[in-house]
Amino acid sequence: MRIGVMVGGGQDLDSLVARTQELEAQGFDSLWMPNIFDLDAITSLSIVGRETARIELGSAVVPTYPRHPVAMAQQALTAQAAAHGRFVLGIGLSHKVVIEGMFGLSFERPARHMRDYLGALTLLLRGERVKYQGESYRVNAGFEVPGATPVPLLLAAMGERMLDLAGAHADGTSLWMTGPDTIERHIGPRLRQAAARAGRPDPRIVAAFPIALTNDPEGARAQVSASLTGYGTLPSYRAMLDREGVEGPGDLAILGDEQVLDAAIDRLRDIGVTDFSASIMPVDPDAEGRTLAYLLSRLGGE
Repeated sequence: MRIGVMVGGGQDLDSLVARTQELEAQGFDSLWMPNIFDLDAITSLSIVGRETARIELGSAVVPTYPRHPVAMAQQALTAQAAAHGRFVLGIGLSHKVVIEGMFGLSFERPARHMRDYLGALTLLLRGERVKYQGESYRVNAGFEVPGATPVPLLLAAMGERMLDLAGAHADGTSLWMTGPDTIERHIGPRLRQAAARAGRPDPRIVAAFPIALTNDPEGARAQVSASLTGYGTLPSYRAMLDREGVEGPGDLAILGDEQVLDAAIDRLRDIGVTDFSASIMPVDPDAEGRTLAYLLSRLGGE
């Protein structure tokens, strides 16, 4: 299982580049960047790609609705050229409160939207011309991006229809707010079955979890619960929390000493998670340094 780090928001480009260079020098396999309401993830990772040499760079994830699949593909291929083949495009539906409440777009029939989106996007990411006629998109386009190689695609998928789409059309899934029982019993089996039916290789499962090495797990959990409480109100995440049988986002956090963290990460590896993405929680001033040191001790030992 590969180990990467999820970067948070609120930092400028220079800080992001410096942090990624440090993580690369330490030996981390990957860096994952959400696309929320600050820096644009694909643009930022294009810049980071020019300033790094080895580390994989992935968006986790970019909403599809505001970007036409042709625009998404062109931007992703440009990022891939900048990163010399180390960029991974993670996309997702986002949430109704964002797409309708903030962007003013319709969130009706999201699975149909994603089916049509993938029908156009996947060919474009391989550098092929596409002629696609769907209900949501009708695309007849193609372009060449010098220096770009095909872009791996991850789809944020939790429900059955989205997992079927991810297995059939993408290289795997990118998860957040999804616990180990749910991954083992729901995400993994459904995703692998869909990939097998489509004749595709075993899919990647990139699972991001809040994590901190701490001697005060209960105090840390209270902090994490308070900082992540909003995720528990979003329907898609709420469904995964309920499936896991937990009350809120803080209950999914991996918090404790080395033995606790070892057990949690070992289990994720054993149930088929291919990539662990560490969202390091600042539960105290030294938490990031301690947790990074712990994660470094796990590199290469999987």
